[in-house]
Parts: sequence; structure tokens; C-alpha cells
Amino acid sequence: MKKIVLSLSLLAAFSAHAQHFTEKDTLTGSDTRFRNFWDVKKYDFVLEPNAGDKSVKGSNRISFAVTRDVVNPTFQIDLQQPMKITDIMCDFEIVDRKVDGDFVFLETKGNFRKGEEYFMEIDFAGPPKVAKNAPWDGGWIFTTDKNGKAWMSTATEGIGASVSLPLKDYWGDEPDDGMTMKLITPQELRGVSNGRKVSEEIINGKRVTEWSVVSPINAYSITPYVGDYVHFSDTFDGEGGKLSLDYYVLSYNLDKAKKQFAQVKPMLRAFEHWFGPYPFYKDGFKLVESPYLGMEHQSAVAYGNRYENGYLGRDLSGTGVGLKWDFIIIHESGHEWFANNITAKDQADMWIHESFTNYSETLFTEYNFGKEDAQKYIIGLRKNILNDRPIVGQYGVRDSGSGDKYYKGANMLHTIRQVINNDEKFREILRGLNRDFYHQTVTGKQVEDYMSQKAGMDLSKIFDQYLRTVKIPKLEYRQDGKTLQYRWTNVIPGFDMPIRTKDGTALKPTEQWQKVKLKSKAPVQWDENFYVDFARG
Repeated sequence: MKKIVLSLSLLAAFSAHAQHFTEKDTLTGSDTRFRNFWDVKKYDFVLEPNAGDKSVKGSNRISFAVTRDVVNPTFQIDLQQPMKITDIMCDFEIVDRKVDGDFVFLETKGNFRKGEEYFMEIDFAGPPKVAKNAPWDGGWIFTTDKNGKAWMSTATEGIGASVSLPLKDYWGDEPDDGMTMKLITPQELRGVSNGRKVSEEIINGKRVTEWSVVSPINAYSITPYVGDYVHFSDTFDGEGGKLSLDYYVLSYNLDKAKKQFAQVKPMLRAFEHWFGPYPFYKDGFKLVESPYLGMEHQSAVAYGNRYENGYLGRDLSGTGVGLKWDFIIIHESGHEWFANNITAKDQADMWIHESFTNYSETLFTEYNFGKEDAQKYIIGLRKNILNDRPIVGQYGVRDSGSGDKYYKGANMLHTIRQVINNDEKFREILRGLNRDFYHQTVTGKQVEDYMSQKAGMDLSKIFDQYLRTVKIPKLEYRQDGKTLQYRWTNVIPGFDMPIRTKDGTALKPTEQWQKVKLKSKAPVQWDENFYVDFARG
């Protein structure tokens, strides 16, 4: 959910900074030679956070398989300073361990054969980076609730889970068999994590709670929550059967939560209609109250919207429609399909996460409140588009591109929907994406090609225009009575996207002037659902 609303100055600063990349960026954001020969199968975490000195300690057992024959390889483990690895145990020979900033390189001896499976168990400890403005900057959050009780969690989408956990912090490799998280907390607090609760017991005066995820999970979704939580639950009868709904909220917010979280079932009905079955029936669905606004943590969505509709009580579209529902419940849950089920391999393609999920707000609105409100909402969001830099970032350096991946990306998808001009086909494309790329990491090109194939038309120029340039297509036109002349300007070569008037007249402009006879002499009115500029000459 990173960077939904930022000031112009902050976005400009971010954009300028994002153009300068280092070797560290490459090691962080690419499938390096230290990563590309092994595939993570499972993580097993033990984690004990300490609110008093803002530190954490624990272990991670990494089970992995070798993907190609390799001799004496070096493994890259990511763990950001000032966190430290205190011990490593594994079932292969390590001849040297080198720490280089936020990376630990394990030099090994031996022949590793494709298909062989190994493990490394890494103990770690230290004071992790503390977020100053989560979830925007990322890190750990150590705070207290209004009763003075400790309240802790993480938000690591941008900064990476390696801010405190030693792991392979690369979007393209998710643990195929999921993860476990054993949280050790003070007895008076409760630890919550992704997936389902396996056990909870008091050991030596501390509460030990174990959670299990059986599905692949992106690293930044892995998170602990520790606080004075109370629990209530429900079930949802969905396309995949009976889905468990669990809610963990601060004790004094129980009544508010029971009222506000009634929006979960309408959300699930809408998203299952548009996207297909919730992708994690085996791991359940949870909302967990968080000490920051929100984040799409898989099967344990972070909620911090103060039990209000809108985005902290505001409507981001400026139309009033966004006040009909709770932004965090809808947006962050939409990520269960786009970000958690379908995950971009490279952060440069983060539009896969945010453009579809931002558009999920419009689709939720349409399902529950009607098409007129939905169109009003998506068009209203355009006022937030900056066109400061292309949506797609630079590959291999963890560059997430422009913040326009939210509002502009959603309007691109809404425009493509108009181009397809068949809502049922568009819905089947969305459902097909979640079915055919189920629990996979993908590239942007895969998604673009899939949509073109299923739509039965070449959408590549539309994707290139909106994702890879800052130019908004401009339709220039002249009207003389019933005669209309029109053409595209401010477009990439070969751009020939069709468009319609409000009365349904279909046109296919190119960069050359064309002419058509209208039904009447009345001034032409264009279908505003297409995200383009109109310029009468």
C-alpha cells in the first residue's frame, strides 16, 4: 500500500532520488549470481521483540532447493544493519562468512546438484531500523496503546523484510511451502502473524504463539503484531467454500471493530465476483489492528483507519463516493488478489499490485453501489495524478517507478475496459489472471500479454503509452455541423486506441486527421470514462 497520498514536494524528491542507483540497489533488487541457483521452499521463524530497548531476536530456518548444478557457490542472505547474525547452522559446508553492509555472503565448499534440498538456520539479534512514519518509510513500530501497553509491528514493503529478518529478500522468490512464525511475547500481550494459529501456551512466564502459512507468501507480507489484542471471528460462505474470518483488535476498540468490520463480507462478495475465489482459503482471512494506517500483509491485513469510512475520514476522489466505505478494508484486502496472489517479480512492475488494487475500489463500488457511483469515483481520482515520471521503474534495482501506479494505473485499466467494451469479458480477464497466475510471481509483460490475448486485441500500445511515458493521449477535434474531424496527438508512434462519444458512436483515431458524419449538429460529447485529454480546435 506504499505512497497512496504524498505531497507534490515529497513525490518530486522521491522521483529525483530514484534515478541514482548503486551496487547496493542491484544486490537488493535483482536475481544476483548469489541468489539465482537456489529456491526457497519454506521459512520457519522464531521472533521475540522487546519493547523496552526496541530490539528483536530470533532465528530463521531457511529450507531451499538447488535449481541448477553449481560448485562452491556463494549464498547471499539479506539482513539490514544494525541487525546482526549471531550464529549459523546448516547441512552443507561454509568456508567463510562475509558481511558487506546489509548483505551476508556465505562462501561454501562442495558440489550442489539440481533438485537437492538443504537448510540453513540463522540466529539473529539487534535493534532494527525504527520507522518514523510507517508505512511510508518502513521498519519496526514500537509504540504504546492509549492504556500504555506495548504495541509493536512492522511495515516493510519498500524497505524489505530484511530490516529485521535474515532471508532472501527478493520479490521473485517466495517460499513455495509457506512459513511458520513463533512469536514470544510478554504474557499480558498477544502475538499475531500471518496464516492460522497453531498453538498458544505460557512458557517460563512468556506467551508463545505459533502461526502457520501453507501458501507461498511475499517477504514483505511476513509480519508480527504484538499488542493487547482481543479476538472475535466469523465465517464467509464464498466460492471456495467456508472461509474463516478472524479479527484482532485492541481491547478497548472491540465494539467499534464489530461494527466497522461488517464491511468485510460485502468486500469479499464483490472481489470474488470480479477476481475469483479468495486466494488463501487454507490460511484464512484476518484483519489486525495496527499502529499505522494499513498494509496488505497476506492473510493478516493491517488495519489502522480509526474505524472510519474513507481514507482517515477523507474521500480521495473528492466526489463523496469514497465516504461510503472504509478505504483500508477495501484497498488492502484487494491486495490479497493483486500483490499477494499475483506478485511482481521486480518492484519496477509494482503497478501489477497497485493499479489493479486501486481499481478494485471502483469495482467494489460498482458491485455494491452501482455503475454511476463507480464511474464518478474513478474519474474523480484523476485529480491526484502527477505524471512526474513513468509508472514502470528501472528493473533490477528495486525502483518502484512513479506513485502514479495508483490513480493513473487504475484509470488506465478503466480505459482498457472501455476499449474492450464488454464488461463480462473484462471480468473474465480479471478472474483469469488470478486463476492462471495463481500463487505465482510474474512480470509486467506477462500480465500485459495475457490481457491482450484474452481481450482478442493488441493492447500493447495502450500499456506503453500509460505505463512507460508521462504523456496523456490528446484527442484533437474540429466540428462543423455534423462533420467531425479528429486525430491523436501527444502519443507514441502507432497509437490507435479506439474511443467513443457519449451517444455510443465508436471512432478509431490515429495520428492522421480523419472525418466522420455525426447524427446531429449538437456539440459532440465524449465518453469521459476514457482517460484522455480532449482539445477542440
